[in-house]
Amino acid sequence: MTSPLAPNVNRSDKEALNDEELSRYSRQILLSEIDYDGQLKLANSHAIIFGLGGLGSPASLYLAAAGVGTLTLVDFDEVDDSNLQRQIVHREANIGEAKVASASSNLSALNRHIQINTLAEKCSDETLLSLVSTADVVLDCTDNFEARFALNQACFKAKVPLVSGAAIRWEGQLSTYDFRQENSPCYQCLYPKSSGQELTCSQNGVLSPVVGMVGSMQAVEGIKALLGLPTLVGKLMIIDAYTMMIRTLNLKKDENCQNCG
Repeated sequence: MTSPLAPNVNRSDKEALNDEELSRYSRQILLSEIDYDGQLKLANSHAIIFGLGGLGSPASLYLAAAGVGTLTLVDFDEVDDSNLQRQIVHREANIGEAKVASASSNLSALNRHIQINTLAEKCSDETLLSLVSTADVVLDCTDNFEARFALNQACFKAKVPLVSGAAIRWEGQLSTYDFRQENSPCYQCLYPKSSGQELTCSQNGVLSPVVGMVGSMQAVEGIKALLGLPTLVGKLMIIDAYTMMIRTLNLKKDENCQNCG
């Protein structure tokens, strides 16, 4: 299936890391689970981040800093002064700009060795599937059920791993749905479409470091998914920042799920 977005998703595979990259990523290369080959794999990987708000900000900063070679940023919103309390990829000078333009500029200033693509519009189901199909991993940093259900369905169809995070008030949650694995549950196994009314930060508030915690963990899960390391597939992590308690629950595939059952 051809998408008008496809020509905009540029990536050029590296055959080797240059001396500057070896120096920049030296602390990661020292990790036995990553090493040189893993860092080169990251450099040749494509991650798509949907939502450049509270979750997408730390996730994009850490994926860029870690050397994921191609990032595609998707968000149709603009930077507002109320965003700056938690959306740390944006600056005061970016107020009024499209979030993807603001994030792209600041991420490019952080790491000139990566490619950044942007999309500042809401995707149709067809376009979304075409775009997701170009990715090696997708991070869902959106803030509404409609977008999450659509991303879950597209990633399931494309067999692309999906790292899903959410945060509200003092609470956060995180899971990875790796559709490369036949027994992986999906987002609808956790939240059926009939699950009820959703909570929003604008109505209920959120502590800024909480989205930082969840977004940073999404970056970790995204990197592990790219490298084939163990992720939270089949698990749901629940974070209570007020008590500093973290629980991890088992999440099974629902045989009656309308998406993956």
